Amino acid sequence: MQRDELADFLRRRREAIRPAEVGLADGPRRRTTGLRREEVAMLAGMSVDYVVRLEQGRSSQPSTQLLGALARALRLSDDERDHLFHLAGHLPPPAASRARLARAGLVRMLDLLGDTPALVISDLGETLAHNRAGLLLTGDYSGFVGDQRYLIYRWFTSPTTREAHSPEEHEHQSRQLVADLRATAGRRSGDPEVTGLVERLQAASADFRQRWAEHEVAVRRADRKTLHHPRVGRLLMDCETLVTPDQGQLLLVLTPADTESRERLELLLVLGIENFPTGGTSEPGRVL
Repeated sequence: MQRDELADFLRRRREAIRPAEVGLADGPRRRTTGLRREEVAMLAGMSVDYVVRLEQGRSSQPSTQLLGALARALRLSDDERDHLFHLAGHLPPPAASRARLARAGLVRMLDLLGDTPALVISDLGETLAHNRAGLLLTGDYSGFVGDQRYLIYRWFTSPTTREAHSPEEHEHQSRQLVADLRATAGRRSGDPEVTGLVERLQAASADFRQRWAEHEVAVRRADRKTLHHPRVGRLLMDCETLVTPDQGQLLLVLTPADTESRERLELLLVLGIENFPTGGTSEPGRVL
């Protein structure tokens, strides 16, 4: 671990980011160049004291999970993220783990979308990053481990996952999820992550087994969903999907499809500001 180099790198990256780039207000009284340490701590989900000790070269070795959170908070490029891992005495994530880190360009797009809910997801349906509006609308899935990370696994094995969707949409959602996984399995033929997920789903769900045997294929694109949010009620949302060139990650953007849904989303954003002022110690109701 190169403590002095790590401390210098973190300070300079923090000072290079404008608050507006991460969705924070840039008020007239701000004296700090770039972000404050408190803001980095909030964005990364760690204590301010630990951020201070990192920047002063007094910290213990950060874990790879903390480094990933810092990389997202500081909007590091892929090369900068690898450099951060090296300075902290860790090898950069291998290809399999790297796929679970949202691409830096997509994270910046999340910031630019502001009050429009948006998420970065993997081609297997794992949420990799979200903006604040996306967090308030869909909930925080960052704590899930194992197969629970994948939406399709939760959909077919956890009945509560379906409660956020209108019953009349369950059939469409089930077919869409299976058809999209089939397309991913074809594209990533022989990938043990994909084949293992399919095998575990077949063992866990008779419904999935039947649908998988039908061999329907359809890549996730534009769609319309009715979400039932526990705090503001029904929202009719248009979902637009933008795919990276390698098709490994997707940017999912959700926009209100009618006036009522827009007003309810605006209310949710206000409630979020009131109830979650520090950016996420409490968790909004999950709806995806």
